[in-house]
Amino acid sequence: MLDMTTTGAGLNGFRILGTGRYLPQNKVTSAQIDQRLNWPEGTVAARFGLTSRHVAGAGESTSEMAAAAARDALQAAGREASDLDLIIGGCGVMEQAIPSTAVLVQDRLGLGRSGIAAFDVNATCLGFVQAMDVAAMYIAMGRARHVLVFASDIASVGLDWNVPDTACIFGDGAAAVVLGIGEAGILASRMETYGEGRGACVLAGGGTGYASLLPAAQASALYFQMDGQQAWRHAARRLPRFTARLLDSAGVEMSDIACIIPHQASGGALDHGLARLGLPAEKVVRTYTECGNQIASSIPNALHHAVAAGRLQRGDLALLIGTSAGLSIGGMVVRY
Repeated sequence: MLDMTTTGAGLNGFRILGTGRYLPQNKVTSAQIDQRLNWPEGTVAARFGLTSRHVAGAGESTSEMAAAAARDALQAAGREASDLDLIIGGCGVMEQAIPSTAVLVQDRLGLGRSGIAAFDVNATCLGFVQAMDVAAMYIAMGRARHVLVFASDIASVGLDWNVPDTACIFGDGAAAVVLGIGEAGILASRMETYGEGRGACVLAGGGTGYASLLPAAQASALYFQMDGQQAWRHAARRLPRFTARLLDSAGVEMSDIACIIPHQASGGALDHGLARLGLPAEKVVRTYTECGNQIASSIPNALHHAVAAGRLQRGDLALLIGTSAGLSIGGMVVRY
């Protein structure tokens, strides 16, 4: 297998200038989900470790949420939208098939006549991580000075409530970062894909903006289907080796990592993953309990939370890691 790891020697020279996020106004509690499913109160909280999640409503499209998160990230970075040289979207599911969500966000930021390059990276739950990797390469090559990277997902439009074990755990939201020239960077980035697990997580059709417009006969293709146990089995046997290789490529030990920022797949997946990898729980940034599985936006949401809460300080190392449909495993070690 070709080693797809990139090391920090070629990707230093960028810095996370600012982070931002957007959570839909409608906050749904676990008790409300219990009522919807006619379950005894407390069932969702006990079974899935979920107290609440946010669900997008009218006027909260994928690109609108992403643009809101982007504005927060730009403000935190002390930059204007016009300072951007590149916009990269890393959504798990696009708003529409064509054009890319990044194009829609560019226009919502008032840059529709700017000519600033905008495109998407598709790696489902790892979309943000891979978009960060691409952005870092642009900066390292001197092709961009300021890059906006975002992920935004509306999982709620693709949930089949006849399969509550899947439907219960997902939430909507968006998060973004602004990258600029600096002395931090990616120490190592790695992605592995094992197509034998492609059937574990499937969304056969769609685009979040048009789910309600399709005939009922076609609507079933827009429901996300997941075999969580199969996905976990594929990932679990490879995660320890993957993590060891990633840290080795970065030249660091787990004790050097200040924050572990995982994909927030589910409460059980987080707990089992921590146990299997022997990761220190106190270093893990968890947003799942209040936000659910936000697909690709879960990692940047947790990254934003770590920065906003002061858990990730300048000069600290963060481990971003997760799995995605495919099945893929990906991660990076970043100096903040």
